[in-house]
Amino acid sequence: MIETAEDYREAVLSQQWWEKRSFVGCDFTEADLRGLRTQGCTFDQCDFTKTDFEGSRHEASAFRSCTFDRTVLAGTRWSSCSMLGSSFVDCRFQKIAFTECDLSLVSLSKARLSKVDLGGLRLREANLLDADLTGAALRGADLTGARLAGAKLEGADLRGARLDANGLVQANLSGVHVDTETAIAYAAAHGLVIH
Repeated sequence: MIETAEDYREAVLSQQWWEKRSFVGCDFTEADLRGLRTQGCTFDQCDFTKTDFEGSRHEASAFRSCTFDRTVLAGTRWSSCSMLGSSFVDCRFQKIAFTECDLSLVSLSKARLSKVDLGGLRLREANLLDADLTGAALRGADLTGARLAGAKLEGADLRGARLDANGLVQANLSGVHVDTETAIAYAAAHGLVIH
């Protein structure tokens, strides 16, 4: 059963267990989803503005082209989830955990992701313009095509991460931990001829 354009604004849905439910264009503005557990659910073009997800758990669920504006995400766990094309504006990411998630095409412009573990995640073509990734763990992440202009990456761990030449040129990688392969690619992207 697919729920389409349902109004869940300000609904109290905390501590519930949802399995294999589908939502399209639903409005969860200011809803209380604390402690919610989802498994195999899909959310397409849903609005989570000012929604409280604190302490929620999500497994094998998809949040595609959704809006997370001033959403509370503290203490959430996301495992094998897709956030394809979703946008995050002014969200709190404290104590958030992602495992094997796909964040391709997400907008995290100006996001405060300092010290967040994004290791091994797929962030292809993600918008990370002016994002604060200071000390973030991006080890093994796929950042192919990601927009990194203005991103703060000081102290971030990019060892084993995949970045294309455009990303290497856009980002300020001063103080970033990289492997030899990334260092050579960075030098080449900046016009150095390596012998």
